[in-house]
Amino acid sequence: MPAADPLDWNDLRYFLRAVQLKTLAGAARAMGVDHATVGRRLSALERSLGAPLVIRGPDGLHPTPLGESLLPLAEQVERAVLAFHDRATQQPSRVRLALPTGFTKLFTAELARLRSDHPQLSLDLLSGARPADLRKGEADLAIRSGPVLDEDLVARTLCESGWSLYASPAYLTRRPPPLDPNDLNGHDVIGYDPSLAAVPAAKWIAERAHNATVVLRSREMTDMLAAALSGAGLAVLPCLLGDEEAGLVRLTPSVLATREVSLVYPREARLAPPVQAVIRFVVEVMRENADRVSGVPRGT
Repeated sequence: MPAADPLDWNDLRYFLRAVQLKTLAGAARAMGVDHATVGRRLSALERSLGAPLVIRGPDGLHPTPLGESLLPLAEQVERAVLAFHDRATQQPSRVRLALPTGFTKLFTAELARLRSDHPQLSLDLLSGARPADLRKGEADLAIRSGPVLDEDLVARTLCESGWSLYASPAYLTRRPPPLDPNDLNGHDVIGYDPSLAAVPAAKWIAERAHNATVVLRSREMTDMLAAALSGAGLAVLPCLLGDEEAGLVRLTPSVLATREVSLVYPREARLAPPVQAVIRFVVEVMRENADRVSGVPRGT
């Protein structure tokens, strides 16, 4: 006896509809296909089982004894598939977005908008200085500051991020602000960790700190912000952080350093609808807040 064809679970749908509606034409209309397709799939199922399931008569289709016995099982399969789909679609879809410190508040402030459009979507924000490795699955999307050199990543430019010079009132009580922000002679400054030496803000302060005292170095913006707030020294911080911190004074309207901000994701990734929704959300929010991120004073 020749081996039976492998069972295609999808063919059970054609068998079920054909028996329920008693004609190939009726099943075809219900399933949105032509009647030849129903007949072909039904025949394929019978071949895979090695036995007929329906009798084709002048008054329509009737199940054989085997078909009659399998009908309840096919109905169970259909119910299980529908329950499977419902359970999956009702679960919140998690999208992980990695982003630099300071950007989180832009998205939490607008989260209600995303939730209104996509109530089943859950957004995980992963903030910090260390870039998430997208190829290892550490995040689905990432906001990156600076050039994106990895050819395996798609990079979508969002805006430009600006840095300026800040100090706390406590520090300025000890030492008056520099008359020229380019001259940090005699001041205490908060520097960048050597691993960030290529960052424009780190270069700016390193070039002007020769006659200053570097009291602290860090790679985390939150640590540098905390140090500046405590009065430890002058700091070059992202304007998005410094301008909106009540405990800091911006010492110059000038933007001292800039970096391009991009949204990146793996080039080969198949973007699921929730990920596409977050991409649209990120692009909208960043465009609306481009001035805040750039640090350029209004009217200039």
